[in-house]
Amino acid sequence: MKLVLLTAGLLLLSFAGIAIKLWAKKDGKFSGTCASQSPFLNKDGENCSYCGKTPSEMCKKEAVN
Repeated sequence: MKLVLLTAGLLLLSFAGIAIKLWAKKDGKFSGTCASQSPFLNKDGENCSYCGKTPSEMCKKEAVN
């Protein structure tokens, strides 16, 4: 029972953290870039499947919602 309560508490804490971040951000949008910008996630240097940019290019702000 303790494990279930601990798990539920951690999940609630993480959702609260995301909600606070969205509330504090202008227009409630996440900031960042596409996953293709991360060398850990894109080891082959492929283009972004969402906006088509290469890893060396910055994604458009509209593409990152």
